[in-house]
Amino acid sequence: MSAAARFSQFRMTEGQQTAFLERVRSRVSAEDYHLIEGMSHALPELIGLIEQDPMSLRKLRHLLFGPKTEKTDQICPEAPLSGSPPVAEKVKAKGHGRTKAGAYTGARWVSVSHPQLRAGMGCPSCPKGTLRQQKSPSVILRIVGTPPISATGYQMERLRCDTCGEVFTAPTPSEAGTQKYAASVGVTVALLRYGSGMPHYRLARLQQSLGVPRPESTQWELLLPLAQQAQPVLQELITQAAQSPLIHHDDTTMRILDLRRPGSATAAQMDPQRKGTFTSNLLAYVGDHPVALYFTGWQHAGENLTALLRQRALDLEPPIQMCDALSRNLSSEFQTILANCLSHGRREFVSLAKDFPVECRQVLESLGQVYRVDSESKEQQMSPEQRLAHHQTHSQPVMERLQSWLREQIDGKHVEPNSGLGQAIGYMLRHWEKLTLFLRKAGAPLDNNISERALKMAILHRKNSLSYKTLHGARTGDLFMTLIHTCRLNGVNPFDYLMAIATAADSLRLVPKSWLPWNYPKSLDKTDSS
Repeated sequence: MSAAARFSQFRMTEGQQTAFLERVRSRVSAEDYHLIEGMSHALPELIGLIEQDPMSLRKLRHLLFGPKTEKTDQICPEAPLSGSPPVAEKVKAKGHGRTKAGAYTGARWVSVSHPQLRAGMGCPSCPKGTLRQQKSPSVILRIVGTPPISATGYQMERLRCDTCGEVFTAPTPSEAGTQKYAASVGVTVALLRYGSGMPHYRLARLQQSLGVPRPESTQWELLLPLAQQAQPVLQELITQAAQSPLIHHDDTTMRILDLRRPGSATAAQMDPQRKGTFTSNLLAYVGDHPVALYFTGWQHAGENLTALLRQRALDLEPPIQMCDALSRNLSSEFQTILANCLSHGRREFVSLAKDFPVECRQVLESLGQVYRVDSESKEQQMSPEQRLAHHQTHSQPVMERLQSWLREQIDGKHVEPNSGLGQAIGYMLRHWEKLTLFLRKAGAPLDNNISERALKMAILHRKNSLSYKTLHGARTGDLFMTLIHTCRLNGVNPFDYLMAIATAADSLRLVPKSWLPWNYPKSLDKTDSS
C-alpha cells in the first residue's frame, strides 16, 4: 500500500469520527479512550499540515519537536546582505571558568582568626612593620555531599534497678527536638518535587537506597501543612500582581487524571464541552519585583487573566498584556493594551531559513538590530520613557523598512501568499500593530520569553510525572511553583524562604504582605528577636 493510500484511510468526516469514537468508548478504559480521542483529532490535523506545504523530514521534525537553535548565524550561515550593518564578532571573556566563592550564598561560612598574630602587632619578619587586617580574607571551600533528606538517631541509655525494677532513661538532648520531622524535610520535598521536577516515587527510591526511607505517602503528608501555611502569601501575591502595569501570560497542556475519570466530584465541575486542561503562567510586577503565578485547570490563559483582573483597582488604567496571537488569550471582561510576542513572529521565519535563506536572513537581521537596541537600554538601565525614546530613534526606522519590504514581497507577487514564507509574512503584517507596541507605549516589552521560560517548570513536571492525580494536587503544585520561581526571579534562596514560611506561620498569617520573597528577612528578624 502506498503512503498516500495509508494516509487516505485516516480521512474521516466529522460524523465518521464521532461514530468511530462511540464504538471505541465501550471497548476500552476511560483513560485509553481519552488517548485515542486525542490522537483522532491530532492525526488528521498533522496530515493537513503536511499536505498544505511540501514537508521534508527536517520540517516535520521541526514541527513536532521545535528547532534546536534560533540563532541567525547558525540557521542562515550565508554572508550578510549588502547594506546590512556588520555583526560584531563575539569575544569570549577570559577566565578560569570556576564558580566564584561569592556565589556560595547558601554555604555556612566560618571565620578563622590567626592563632598567634593580631592586627596592630609588630611584624614578626621585620622589626619596623605593623600588621594591618586585609579587606579580603583567604578563602577555602570544602564541599560535601549528603542525601536530600538525612536522619539522626539518638540512643538514650536505660538503667534498671534489679531490686525494685524502676527504669532510669538518659534525658533526650535538646538538639533532638520535639518532632520526628523537622520543617526542612517538607521544604526539601517541595523544592525537589516542584522546583526540580523529581516525582515522589523517584525521591522515595533514592532515599531507600541511601538508608533513610521516605515513602511517597509520607512526602505528601509533609507537603500539605507547608502549603496551608503559605496560602496567605499566595493570595497576597495574586492581589498585588493584579495591580501590575504589565502582565505576561502563556499556557501549556497539563493532564489531571481525576478530571478524566467519569463520575468524579471534580470532573462534575468541568464543562462537558471542555476537552483539555492547562497550566497557565501569569507573570506580573510588584514595583520592580517580578511575580510568576501558576494556575492549573480547564481555564485557558485568557480566562485566568480575567480572574486576576477582577482584583485590580478600578482607578488604574488598563495594563499592557503581552501574549501570543491566539484568541483564547484575550480577556472577555476587561480592556487591556494588547501586545504580541515578536519572538513568535521571528520563529515563523526560523523554521523556513533553510528553504528561503536570503529572505529569512533579511527579516532575522532586522529583528536582530531591534533586539540589540533593547539590550542597550537594559545595560544602560534606562527608564521606560527613555527606553521608548531609544527605540523610536533607533528601532523605528528599521521596523518601517522591514514592514515595507514585507508588503513588497506580497504586493509585488515575489512570494506565493499560501506558501510557508507567504504565511510567515502574512502573520507579521496582520499583527504588526501589536507586534510593534514597544515603539508607541512606554514599558511595552518585545516578546513573551520570560513567561515561556517560566512555563518550563510546569513542562518539567509534566515530563517527569506525566500528570497530576487530582485537582487539589494541581493547586498545591501551582502554589509551590509560584513561590519557588518568584524567589528565583528575585534572586532569593527558595529554601530559606520556604523555611521562613514553615517556622513563622502565625506571624505570616497576620501580615502576609510583610512576608513576600523580597521583604521577608526584616519580618523574620523581628520574629526571631521577639
